[in-house]
Amino acid sequence: MFPRVLFDEAHSETWTIRPEVARALQPAHPADASYAAAAEALRGRGFSVRSGGPGLDDADVLVIAHPSRPEYERVVPGGEPWFSDAELDAIEHHVLGGGGLVVLGETEQDKYGSNLGALLGRFGLAIEHDTVQDYEHHRHAPTWIHADVPDGARGIEGDVLARSRELCFYRAGTVSGEGRVLARTYASASTPCAPLALAAHHGAGRVVVLADSDLFGDDCIDALDHRALWLDLVHWVAQPAFAVAAEPPASAALADPHWAALRDAADALARLQAPDGALREDSGRAAAEYVGAITDALGALRGHFSHQADYLDAVVADLAAWVETGFPKPDFTASLEAFRPDRDRRDGIEHLVVFPMYKQNGSRDTCFEAMIVRVPWPHWLVELEAARYDNAKFVPVELVDHTRGYDSECAVLFPETVSVAGRPANHFGGIFCDREAERFRRVVSEAVEVVQLNLPADAACLLASDALSRDAYLLWDLVHDRAHSHGDLPFDPFMIRQRAPYWMYSLEELRCDLTAFGEAVRLEGEGVAVARHVQYAILFDRLFRFPVSGARVRDYDGLGGQLLFAYLHRHGLVHWTDNRLTVEWDRVADGVVALRAAVEELYRAGIDRSKLAHWCAAHDLVAAYVAPASGSTWAREGRELPEADDLRPYIDGVLTDEFPLSIFYTSLKAKLEPVLRRPVPVVA
Repeated sequence: MFPRVLFDEAHSETWTIRPEVARALQPAHPADASYAAAAEALRGRGFSVRSGGPGLDDADVLVIAHPSRPEYERVVPGGEPWFSDAELDAIEHHVLGGGGLVVLGETEQDKYGSNLGALLGRFGLAIEHDTVQDYEHHRHAPTWIHADVPDGARGIEGDVLARSRELCFYRAGTVSGEGRVLARTYASASTPCAPLALAAHHGAGRVVVLADSDLFGDDCIDALDHRALWLDLVHWVAQPAFAVAAEPPASAALADPHWAALRDAADALARLQAPDGALREDSGRAAAEYVGAITDALGALRGHFSHQADYLDAVVADLAAWVETGFPKPDFTASLEAFRPDRDRRDGIEHLVVFPMYKQNGSRDTCFEAMIVRVPWPHWLVELEAARYDNAKFVPVELVDHTRGYDSECAVLFPETVSVAGRPANHFGGIFCDREAERFRRVVSEAVEVVQLNLPADAACLLASDALSRDAYLLWDLVHDRAHSHGDLPFDPFMIRQRAPYWMYSLEELRCDLTAFGEAVRLEGEGVAVARHVQYAILFDRLFRFPVSGARVRDYDGLGGQLLFAYLHRHGLVHWTDNRLTVEWDRVADGVVALRAAVEELYRAGIDRSKLAHWCAAHDLVAAYVAPASGSTWAREGRELPEADDLRPYIDGVLTDEFPLSIFYTSLKAKLEPVLRRPVPVVA
């Protein structure tokens, strides 16, 4: 999932990621020869990092840090600062095929006896022989020059400079060539307005070259914004590697022709059903044949799903009962009771699912659906669920194959959607993390382009990666789902069994997402690499997709997104200027935490209020940032809602769109309309 970084240490480099080698090179001050901190920073973001020669078969990014002859620098022993023609060819081939390359040069580059010029020439780049001085813009000495950092890139490619405004180059040359300037000298410098760092595309890959290597050494990486730049530029060159989709595991059940027979029979049967799942008139003979085909296929598929023996028996029995009773509204109570994926959460295990059901975010009609799902349950999730976020009902799944009903945006498999006679068993909650991730990448990628966001390079990698976005949703869903029952809560915060104004549902879902965000911040600090991407996923889905993807009929998820955006905008953490959206990335997490605190304070005080007073206080919190609709009977200014035993008339008075979309979201919705619906597969 995370790319592999190779630090070349076979060509007389002056830097090493191995502390013992750095101590040998610079006994008095090893930090002057060490990139160990830079390597650890990458490992903390999930990259695998090693040092060695330029064998690139198992590397996605190659870092070359200042090769030199030993008479000029103390160098890693065992090589010459010269790449052979075969090595130059291999590096160019690596980049052409989608690999990343980071080259760090030095002041007076030509004297060191390396052939970095020949290497960089392959990409139309060069390090100029120079030593820049600047008596107006420097740090401690005129050769320690402050860089003039331009505005970063906008849009889906990612902004290498999203968090980097202050940089110092310590005795630097300059660079030249075609590429995006990441830093340049000031007009007051001895070589004015010259690039100090360039980023360039080459084939499917990317190259970054800098005219100084000290700024990422152990001595300097934590000065100014050097660490942020280092992490972002490596993410930027690694983005093509993030975008490579892994081949899904082979599925013996999917390859079995009996699965196709079951799926097709279920699809055909669904066409014969009325909206409540009962059979339409005069379809009994055809329906019986399709039920027979499903039953036969279930028997043939048992070998692939031996762990579901009780469930498959129950499905066959419920199907038979449906036929025998004349095809009424289906009652699959026994099947639902026997369907227990929560008891067998193993990475890669597959479950067969056959139920009459309706689809959330899809058709509300009940009909038969069939699918094969696979459970992703990686070791890091196992550990977090066991030790921190216990949730016995949480079952993440991926769709292996499915009937037509799941061509919709439905991304859940919940017991309450299954057709039963009474109250459904509530043993599990299935979340299609792959579908959530695909929808996230589709909508947010387009939104980023539309609003020209200053998208950090690591966030661009998230939007490019199937695997990384899926894992972000695994962790987000785990923590969110658990948060519903934890905290200082009013009675029944989930509000399943009570009617309430829809902004109450909005605040509860938002509270759980903000809780997940806070936990992700904590986990990132503890070294859980994917936790950083959970934060991006929550922000982007809430800010860009939620407000514009639902119908404006008591859209509680959409309102939560509106509130988050308005809160961050009101507090100066996002800016809409010149038709571009800018996020203050160094401070935005503080705004999320502050909004969470406001919602939690509302909840904490809620237990001491009447239900009506609590609803009014919640309306006031939302209305402080999202303007209520004209004519609202709940708005503070015109509110006349005396306490009453029966609050239903007050709920009935809630406007369908109590908090309309702002001008920003009205415009964004129109531009995103083409990507808001899942593309329907074309059937040959």
